[in-house]
Amino acid sequence: MNLAIIKYNAGNIQSVSFALERLGISFTITDNAEEIRKADKVIFPGVGEASTTMQYLRDKKLDKVITSLRQPVLGICLGMQLMCRHSEENNTDCLGIFDESVKRFIPEGDKKVPHMGWNKLRTTQPWLDPGLDDQYVYFVHSYYVPVNPFTVAITEYTVPFSAALRRDNFFAVQFHPEKSAAAGERVLKNFFTQS
Repeated sequence: MNLAIIKYNAGNIQSVSFALERLGISFTITDNAEEIRKADKVIFPGVGEASTTMQYLRDKKLDKVITSLRQPVLGICLGMQLMCRHSEENNTDCLGIFDESVKRFIPEGDKKVPHMGWNKLRTTQPWLDPGLDDQYVYFVHSYYVPVNPFTVAITEYTVPFSAALRRDNFFAVQFHPEKSAAAGERVLKNFFTQS
């Protein structure tokens, strides 16, 4: 099995790598279009800022590569947001895999921005693992994807929002599976076994 992690200016590639190594999953970190296209599975990680990251992807022509993939693809955190149509973060046009707009959290009472911490998932459709319902996973983000027809898991911070999305071969999570203990390991293991 050949797993590619898309290399770009993302902050969590190292932590994703460590999580996969702990699971005994081999992978390649690459920004080579041909290697990404030939991979059996692709992870699109991300911690960073939307507009500069999208510019990097366009400069490397990785935006076209990602949207053309037919194998299972997993977007993580910023990776999930960039799979949407548009982000309020610096008014950024994104990849458009999910026809949704990414919104910024509005602070409310003691709920500060960014949202950081553990939240419980409520799964709404079959996804990588129905056993993830009621599991706690770790979030760090200032922007969110509203609940929409592609939403397969929901959590709440000031508003209900999409914790996970799916469309065809594209999976995406707002939380960090690589920092979410046993529940996060299940996400990565189950993604690795997707056909």
